[in-house]
Amino acid sequence: MLLALLYVFVCVVSILLYFYFFFFARFSLGKEHEPQNSAPAVSILICAKNEAENLKKFLPKVFQQEYPTFQVVLINDASYDDSLEVMESFQKLYPDTTKIVNVKNVEAFWANKKYALTLGIKAAKYKYLLFTDADCEPASERWLQDMVAHFTTKKRIVLGYGPYVKVKGSFLNKLIRFETLMTAIQYFSYAKAGMPYMGVGRNLAYTKSEFFKVNGFIKHMQVRSGDDDLFINQVATTENTAICTRPESFTYSEPKRTWRSWRDQKRRHISTAKHYRPLHKFLLALYYCCNFLFWALMALLLATQFQWKTVTGIILIKFITQWVIVGLGAKKLQEKDLLWLLPIYEIVLIYFQLTIFISNRISKPAPWKPASQNLRAT
Repeated sequence: MLLALLYVFVCVVSILLYFYFFFFARFSLGKEHEPQNSAPAVSILICAKNEAENLKKFLPKVFQQEYPTFQVVLINDASYDDSLEVMESFQKLYPDTTKIVNVKNVEAFWANKKYALTLGIKAAKYKYLLFTDADCEPASERWLQDMVAHFTTKKRIVLGYGPYVKVKGSFLNKLIRFETLMTAIQYFSYAKAGMPYMGVGRNLAYTKSEFFKVNGFIKHMQVRSGDDDLFINQVATTENTAICTRPESFTYSEPKRTWRSWRDQKRRHISTAKHYRPLHKFLLALYYCCNFLFWALMALLLATQFQWKTVTGIILIKFITQWVIVGLGAKKLQEKDLLWLLPIYEIVLIYFQLTIFISNRISKPAPWKPASQNLRAT
């Protein structure tokens, strides 16, 4: 029995090494394509629902982008706080640059962000679209320039990185950032391997033509989440997708501050994965299962001390490979501080994701609500 488990352990580690070398190394060791020098006119879209304070805080950095021609489309998604008033105040400051789309709830698309985004995209003046969220802050005045520079006649989708702000002394913050880092390494690596499968709405760009070619979000309009990853999973290909990982192109946002709020957020995110293409679902599930089996079998084999020298050698190969390849990816994405406790973050995240998977099988995750809406409901 123990010998059979050892063979399984070897197979599991071999699969993980395949992921590291065939997929993740493409991003961590590869070079980003040199962007173009052209600067086409761009519409920046920001959809906000009860985000008045975040709009006040982060919109100035959006309007201060160093770029010749751009428009900021502010989508008020049926807010009942002062979001619309804040948008109108920025429109007075930047009348030639600002477009407001005031969305009212309709019965067919009640509280559906995809409906609001669709109206914003239709109202956008320019064919190149850059998306971010109301609670995101561009890392620099070059965010717009760096993201758009990756558009070409063939590349009509650009995947960016949206990290979370660091909170000193918070284990939860480091775990959230580690999960965000590993997700980014995965979707950047898959894109480099010719299999793009997702992007994040905190930092994402594509063309109007790409959106309307597939009738927008219509294929998954009934799924409340997924205006970013499900859309990219549907339309992204080897030929039309580029990635942008320059630190100046990042958009930073505040992470969740409690385990419960992060758990609820991840339940919604994970629930969309079942709508991915079959190959993507298989690869993501295989990687997770192998990580889970690695830790379970490692604990069992070390506890029994069965061929412990061989087992220890296999473990070292796995960890060294992981540290090197993930470490280089973390360096690119400005997350080097997460490497010191990488095994701990990984095992906690595996357990956390397992509990979420079980919870989602038992009950559906609650639809997203802004914090202000939750307060009003009580």
